[in-house]
Amino acid sequence: MANLINLETVTKSFGLKTLLDNVSLGVQTGDRIGIVGVNGGGKTTLLEVLTGIEEPDSGRVSHNSGLRMAVVTQRFDLDESITIADAVIKPLGLETYEWASNAKVRDVLGGLGIVELGLDTVVGQLSGGERRRVNLAAALVQDVDLVVLDEPTNHLDVEGVQWLASHLLARKVAVIVVTHDRWFLDTIATLTWEVHDGQVDSYDGGYNDWTFARAERARQADAMEQRRQNLARKELAWLRRGAPARTSKPRYRIEAAEALIADVPAPRDTVELMAFSKQRQGRVVIELEDATITTPDGRELVENLTWRLAPGQRIGLVGVNGSGKTTLLRTLAGENKLAEGRRIEGQTVRLGWLRQELDDLDPNRRLLDAIEDVATYVHMGKKEMSASQLAERLGFSPKRQRTPIGDLSGGERRRLQLTRVLMAEPNVLLLDEPTNDLDIDTLQELESLLDSWPGTLVVISHDRYLIERIADDTYALFGDGKLTNLPGGIEEYLKIRAEHEAANPTGALNLGDVANTSEASPSEASSVDSASTGAVGAAANSSPAAAPQSRLSNQEQREITKKMNALERKMGKLDPQIAKINADMAAAAQQMDTEALTRLDSELKELEAERESLEMEWMELGETLES
Repeated sequence: MANLINLETVTKSFGLKTLLDNVSLGVQTGDRIGIVGVNGGGKTTLLEVLTGIEEPDSGRVSHNSGLRMAVVTQRFDLDESITIADAVIKPLGLETYEWASNAKVRDVLGGLGIVELGLDTVVGQLSGGERRRVNLAAALVQDVDLVVLDEPTNHLDVEGVQWLASHLLARKVAVIVVTHDRWFLDTIATLTWEVHDGQVDSYDGGYNDWTFARAERARQADAMEQRRQNLARKELAWLRRGAPARTSKPRYRIEAAEALIADVPAPRDTVELMAFSKQRQGRVVIELEDATITTPDGRELVENLTWRLAPGQRIGLVGVNGSGKTTLLRTLAGENKLAEGRRIEGQTVRLGWLRQELDDLDPNRRLLDAIEDVATYVHMGKKEMSASQLAERLGFSPKRQRTPIGDLSGGERRRLQLTRVLMAEPNVLLLDEPTNDLDIDTLQELESLLDSWPGTLVVISHDRYLIERIADDTYALFGDGKLTNLPGGIEEYLKIRAEHEAANPTGALNLGDVANTSEASPSEASSVDSASTGAVGAAANSSPAAAPQSRLSNQEQREITKKMNALERKMGKLDPQIAKINADMAAAAQQMDTEALTRLDSELKELEAERESLEMEWMELGETLES
């Protein structure tokens, strides 16, 4: 492995705020690093210092000689007078007509939907999202050692995000990416850097590993604080500080993860929330009967649709960009009129709608005043929260709440818009791309708030983690004139899309070509066209990708399983010994027996090393079994 970039005691400030404070980091060949942190915490600054776009105030940034690097940040833009071909293909020394003969270029242009935009299209005619995709394509077609991306999943649909992840995994290239898309982070990252308070903490793995490790660090910090409050514990800590530091960082332990989540209840009590919703909403929420929906340009989106939203139902709506998801949401809200059929709205419905467009608010007013204009207090389930408390949950510190709206960033305005929607206490919530410009901590708070929110929810998002986390039912628009229920969720959606692309790369999806038998059962409260749900159910059951064949024989699988069971028994025997030594150490600490503490500490390290070795062997066997 070669070192590509080094940061040595780098400091970078903007105004009075220090974003990087004596940070030292390194990027190696093959590293795939995800950068996370709150909005304004310094993620983009770190990216720009790493790539040389910004100079550090102090410290040193060194690049490997001959380093080839492609960078896509949010500040970079293209010359508006050139064509897409000039931006993407010409820098490679290819003529426009030659791109199809180059497999890499063909894959990138197809995967990002650039061909559909038209290679002769002038960049100035593109929307902001289309320019971002062209910028991304121009970086990915290059032969480089390092790809640096700032929020690359913005303006990509679910399929686009999956394609980008697969593309980066398939290439032998180092990757540094700032992202709030947790599925994308978990899929590609081998390291996660968390930027906070001027520091950068490094964690092995992606989003799930980072979440577990951060919780474990917090638990260890709490335990450390308790030890400091006890004289005997202080003595034990002093003895341990004297021991040589370990030279390698162990992988996050399986039993530690299990201990963290053992007593955690389910995110939400669905039965209780639906019962509460029926009390608030009655039986009728929003219903579409025999509905034909058309887009603003006159294209027929859905025909003969009967769809009944139930009290407390949580729906995720997916589809490729341009499939009509926002139009369907506008139809549910009553803003887009039906071409045929009728829309029925319950008398008790209070609609809350988070649009993609930002509210036009007075830039001179304070943030908190804009929230309190809607309401002073809000009930989230059984809890009452003030406007200030809800704003703080969504990332606005008490000090920031006094800031004029005109001084807010785009991400903060998006959070303000979301806060105002929730303060209105709707019982039907329509969310159109709520994850745009929200950092991971704010997303976690939003999901936590929605866990206790009793009402009907429809959410459009390219963030598959969010869909899987907060939605109980998934529906898709495939462009075949139907709204399709997906019992298998996002995975089923991607399988059907892949089967369709393989069978018909250019035409509209015909679910009858995927399968023509079986019947999926919609929930009692919601019904969609039976032909569409039936076809989806058949697709899920008949998909050849659903049951991949293992390369191992049955005998080899049995042998591996037998070895894993034996290792589990050995680890199980070590656990009581480790627990006993911990108890003995606590007793010795109370008696101030330093000799016993030293001996027990040595024994504990030996047992933990043995268990870690067994655990590593168990994990390697498990990976072999799954391959």
